Amino acid sequence: VQLVESGGGLVQAGGSLRLSCVHSGITFDIYSMGWHRQAPGNERELVATFRSGGDTNYADSVKGRFTISRDNAKNTVYLQMNNLKPEDTAVYYCNVAQNPWGLGDYWGQGTQVTVSS
Repeated sequence: VQLVESGGGLVQAGGSLRLSCVHSGITFDIYSMGWHRQAPGNERELVATFRSGGDTNYADSVKGRFTISRDNAKNTVYLQMNNLKPEDTAVYYCNVAQNPWGLGDYWGQGTQVTVSS
């Protein structure tokens, strides 16, 4: 499995970015796919994911500002981030989970998002 993220960068508060994750090699049933992030000194946290039942899951801190979407024809998952805040600064990782217990998860290399005030 390969997950390749892109789209990070430096943006001012209130600005927008769109992250992309191109995936390949997935031959198993997916429990969830989406985005997590990790800020310096913090644990990695869920940002937004698609789950196997078809629903989406967002962190409370990003609801109403971030939108996860996908293009199955392009094997790509997106994260549209609007009204960015300095506290959104983190490395954003694409994730594919095979189960709800975190066993056998796949991760991309991460893309840095920096929001200046």
